[in-house]
Amino acid sequence: MPFWEIYTPKDAFTDEDKEALTRGITSIYYDLVDLPKFYVVVVFHEMPRNSIYVGGEAANNFIRIRLDHIARKTVDFIEHHTNKKTMVNGIALGSLTSEQIRADFHEKVEEVLVPFVKERGYDWEIHVDETPEDLWRVQGLVPPPGWSEFEQLWRKENRPVPYY
Repeated sequence: MPFWEIYTPKDAFTDEDKEALTRGITSIYYDLVDLPKFYVVVVFHEMPRNSIYVGGEAANNFIRIRLDHIARKTVDFIEHHTNKKTMVNGIALGSLTSEQIRADFHEKVEEVLVPFVKERGYDWEIHVDETPEDLWRVQGLVPPPGWSEFEQLWRKENRPVPYY
């Protein structure tokens, strides 16, 4: 499950902006990583003026993004695509290093953020934590293994379905 927390100055985004941004974020995981859409959770924290400080000074033009990845981690992606012929732009996905996969992920994220953050003149910072899968439950269910037929069922249904 990707869980995004976006800390913004108050009124940085309209409701329409939030919907468009979360659609872009969701597409990264649904289209590129094959996750069910309902796995993607985004929470916006609007911070009042002088609530975010960077280097000991108020940063009223700063956006901080914190991500938790549980359903897919870099090592999972590499293991899944190793010995497969999955090609993107002429490159076998299983031959990519964790650094290359992480760099590609950050490029995709930046593409989604540009119109909402960079083009509006905000400073920003982002980081990703990868949480162990065994510390995760969805509505009391242990999520199915990545890329399994059961995960594909969850993706198709866009909800957790008991599978064991």
